Amino acid sequence: MHVSIHLKGHLDPSWQPWLEGLQIRHEPDGTTVLTGTLQDQPALYGVLNKINHLNLSLLFLECSDKAHKKEIFMTTRQNQRGSYASINGLDLYYEISGSGQPLVILPGAYGTIEALGELVPQLAATRRVIAVELQGHGHTADIDRPLRFELLADDIAALIKDLDLGQADLFGYSLGGGVGLQTAIQHPEVVRKLVLTSTPFKTEGWYPEDLAVMAAMNAEALDVTPIHDAYLKTSPKPEAWPTVVDKIRQLVTSDYNWEQEVAALKTPTLIMVGDADGMSLAHAIEFFGLLGGGKGDGDMAGLPGSSLAVLPATTHVGWAPPYHGIITRIQLLLPILTEFLDSPMP
Repeated sequence: MHVSIHLKGHLDPSWQPWLEGLQIRHEPDGTTVLTGTLQDQPALYGVLNKINHLNLSLLFLECSDKAHKKEIFMTTRQNQRGSYASINGLDLYYEISGSGQPLVILPGAYGTIEALGELVPQLAATRRVIAVELQGHGHTADIDRPLRFELLADDIAALIKDLDLGQADLFGYSLGGGVGLQTAIQHPEVVRKLVLTSTPFKTEGWYPEDLAVMAAMNAEALDVTPIHDAYLKTSPKPEAWPTVVDKIRQLVTSDYNWEQEVAALKTPTLIMVGDADGMSLAHAIEFFGLLGGGKGDGDMAGLPGSSLAVLPATTHVGWAPPYHGIITRIQLLLPILTEFLDSPMP
């Protein structure tokens, strides 16, 4: 495979014999680039381990395997591998951490992997986590394509197949939950279990005041928020911010109702919602009912294949007061989520 390793700092030429034949090039900006061909991934990891012993920082790495797939090893997260997959005309960014049963995590609107906080490393302690940044989010640049739940779901299904994950568990929050739900509806063969957090199955599942806020979203109003800062920090196309905001507004306020599809869903599903969420509790109970829950006493009839969890003192977003957003409520969310994923298939 051909590699190009970008380092912050000056690498002494005396290290050349230990770099598996890679050539050293010093750039005017003070960085060092190692280029050349390595036999396989173990050889690459050997070079990276040697670099770890130097007083140099790995900026990023590009490599092309025999299938000409690019992988970018980011250094923003220790022991996590950030990569791009060429999916449906999109360079889709994801990070892999941990090992075991694969779990694909989908952040909400404007969300990045970093915004998920401790959720990813906590889950990666017992399973293989693939955290994804959707079209126009984080490190994944926007393309000339509308944002639609169905198209984003096609991206996730294609990624699962591209990574040879077989059947993966899916965890989606808010907008990401809508994408996860559509993935299970359109591509049930790639989804083992589904976790939907603050995710309605129809537009009216949101409180009217939340829909009004979504409809009023514009780039200028969001410029002073942490989500704008995160976009500028991570996006390959920061100038596309106004376009991305417009696309997200159109997506989250679009008129959709997946009642029939949910009622036909066979995938074991966990619905999680805060008791002070933007999605109404009445809608969460309706959702649970469509999945076969809430029909009777489980002691007599048995447990349904899907589950419902209402988290106390929990809101929708965590970056604004009272800072009780559902993704930040790790101490409540994690035990419920883990038990559901680890339980036998119904």
